[in-house]
Amino acid sequence: MPSKTVHSVRIIGFPMDLGAGRRGVDMGPSALRIAGVSERLRALGYQVVDAGDIDIRTAEVQEIEDITLPYLPEIASACTRLAMEVESALDGNEFPLVLGGDHSMAIGSIAGIAAHCHKRGKRLGVIWIDAHADINTPETSPSGNIHGMPVAVALGIGAPMLTTIGGPELKLEANRLIYVGLRSVDEGERALIRKLKIEAHTMEDLDKQGVHRLISKAVATLREKVDHLHVSFDLDVVDPSVASGVGTPVPGGLTYREAHLIMEVIADTGYMHSMEVAEVNPILDVRNASAEFAAGLIASSMGKRIL
Repeated sequence: MPSKTVHSVRIIGFPMDLGAGRRGVDMGPSALRIAGVSERLRALGYQVVDAGDIDIRTAEVQEIEDITLPYLPEIASACTRLAMEVESALDGNEFPLVLGGDHSMAIGSIAGIAAHCHKRGKRLGVIWIDAHADINTPETSPSGNIHGMPVAVALGIGAPMLTTIGGPELKLEANRLIYVGLRSVDEGERALIRKLKIEAHTMEDLDKQGVHRLISKAVATLREKVDHLHVSFDLDVVDPSVASGVGTPVPGGLTYREAHLIMEVIADTGYMHSMEVAEVNPILDVRNASAEFAAGLIASSMGKRIL
């Protein structure tokens, strides 16, 4: 749940699938709006401002200039605009809720948050809830798809066109990042996670330790290090049997209740100040069920409870 001083939520859509290998997640923001995100937040007492979508050129009107990093210029441009929107929202004491879109969106959202934190002397921390580590570099990526690189970019590793968005400063310290729900990690990513000693919790860890115990300990540890918590939630962390409409489905993910419990525990900390939801793909969905589920998770993260 946001700080008690924050009463206004600014919704920012990021309708992009240029960073992914599969089309369709550009319709994610619309699917989430149709699922009633604004209405659910207003029911919780928040003022909601929908700022619309970041303007992004589709793949059909572009040519790939660099096959190693497809659509790099447009992704960098779009993420720069997103960073400015997010920074402005935080400067105005609003809670930015970014709806995606492929997970390269995090390059922009984290850059904007980092710029705000840098001005205010705040320490940024990120909980990355995802089946994938998204910490590939241009050298380690098997596909070159930029939606697999945003964590590396936030840590200052990758294409300079991306790492310098929002300013030359480092966006995120490795010891202020926690992974939750990993189950599909490339070899190069595994090596970098170990090298940087990033706290990472796989689905195996969640199974062995229990979701509530593990996530409670993780957020308590991070609370000692940061002032601003950003949650980056990729819907593919949830099992495809619960949410089939995602960009890159991987079996063996979170159950319905496990996903809600994680968001409820994070909400109870009271120091989450921004959030994004990535990789909702209505093309692969049935009757918008995955977006409906994601909208419910957003509500849980913002304070909705059964009683």
